[in-house]
Amino acid sequence: MTDRAVPVPALADIAAIRAHYGIDGLVEADLPATPFELFALWFTQALAAAGDGLLHEPNAMVVSTADTEGRPSSRTVLLKGYDEGGFVFFTNYESRKARELAANPNIALLFPWHPMARQVIVTGTAERVTREETVAYFRTRPHGSQLGAWASAQSSVIATRDELDRAYDDLAARYPEGEQVPAPAHWGGFRVEPRSVEFWQGRANRLHDRLRYERTGRTEPTEPTEGAEWTVERLSP
Repeated sequence: MTDRAVPVPALADIAAIRAHYGIDGLVEADLPATPFELFALWFTQALAAAGDGLLHEPNAMVVSTADTEGRPSSRTVLLKGYDEGGFVFFTNYESRKARELAANPNIALLFPWHPMARQVIVTGTAERVTREETVAYFRTRPHGSQLGAWASAQSSVIATRDELDRAYDDLAARYPEGEQVPAPAHWGGFRVEPRSVEFWQGRANRLHDRLRYERTGRTEPTEPTEGAEWTVERLSP
């Protein structure tokens, strides 16, 4: 290790960074009736781009929550399922995001598909999935990931990395490969029911396409997303 400082790029250099976008765009007349249909198409195309080595982890999304005082926090989480009921991810229920969602269920998801000049922004509310859904998904996780869900008290302060490694090693000795690991009670899924879904497509000259589905036809936020009607509005870039 040396004491040589890493040079910091000059502000002018950062300001000069630019990407040039293609001309393919979004046209209202071509849109499906619901955002889930368009998301399914875009996600399929993102998977294909990942298969070609152009995109890393297409199911990675930035999850943003806020506490009761409105202070936001964000982190990257993996999408594990979606349908007309919403978008599903799993986490420790004692983590910061889960504690914030317990107090304030409003949430935003951002899929940053930069190599495709696309992003999708979902805003809505989150609620826990059933215990049955959690256990079913937990059973599909690799053995090491199952142990990790027990070993990590997510978002809590720990003294050293060794503390985490020891906890994992103890669990590995208790539940060796091939032995069923019980799903932790403090770990599970959230389903995000969208109020709006915005599809962003990069276009030339920074005149990007932004089309946003807004949910209508629901009088109560607790009503299921299935069967909801959607309107589409174009946003200025």
